[in-house]
Amino acid sequence: MLALLHTSPVHVPVFDALRDEGHPGLELRHFVAEELLERARATGPAAVADDVRARVREAVDGGARAVLCTCSTIGHIAEQAAARAGVPVLRVDRPMAGAAVAAGPRVVVLAALESTLRPTVALIEEEARRAGQAVEVRTVWVAGAWERFEAGDAEGYVRRIADAADAVTGADVIVLAQASMAPAERLTTATVPVLSSPRPGLAAGAAAVALRQADAR
Repeated sequence: MLALLHTSPVHVPVFDALRDEGHPGLELRHFVAEELLERARATGPAAVADDVRARVREAVDGGARAVLCTCSTIGHIAEQAAARAGVPVLRVDRPMAGAAVAAGPRVVVLAALESTLRPTVALIEEEARRAGQAVEVRTVWVAGAWERFEAGDAEGYVRRIADAADAVTGADVIVLAQASMAPAERLTTATVPVLSSPRPGLAAGAAAVALRQADAR
C-alpha cells in the first residue's frame, strides 16, 4: 500500500485517477492534513516537522510500504522523516525536478504560493548537482492564483497558471511547482516542455512499493 500525505483534499481524486490509469492494483491510502500547509506558510516548514513525522508514522503503522508527500512546501520535511519511518518517504516533485535538469540549464519555476518557491529551487539545484549539470533557475510567483484556488475556482486557477507559463521567455523548461497546477499543462501554449509532478511522482511511489514487496518475498 502507498500512503499519500496531502495538504488539500483536491488531490485525492487526481491521484486516484492516475492510479487507475497507470497503476491498476496499487492500493492508495490518503491522509489529508490541510493545517500543515497553513502552519508552514505562517511559521515556516520546519515548524511542522514533528507533525509530519507523526503523520508518516501513522501511515506506516497502518501498513504503508512507502509514503508520498504531495505538498511541495513540506516535501523536504517529509523526506527527512524516512530515517525513522523504516520505509521510503518520497516527495512528489523530485522526479519532476530531475526531468527539468535533464531538459536544459534554463529552468523557470512557476508557483501559486510563494512558500513553495524556495523548496522547489533548492530541489532542482540538488538534482542538478547529482547530475553534474549547471542550471540557472528563475522563479515566477503567479499573483492572485492561489486566491482562486482557495475560492474553489479551479478553472480560473489553472487558467492563470497557463497564462503565466505562456508569458515565460528565455527558458528551456518550465516547472509547475505545485501538484494542483498540473491541469495547466493542457492549457498552455508554451513552446518548451511544461512539467508537473503528480504523474511521475506517483510512478516513483508505485516503484517504491513494488521494490518493498519484492524484498519482502
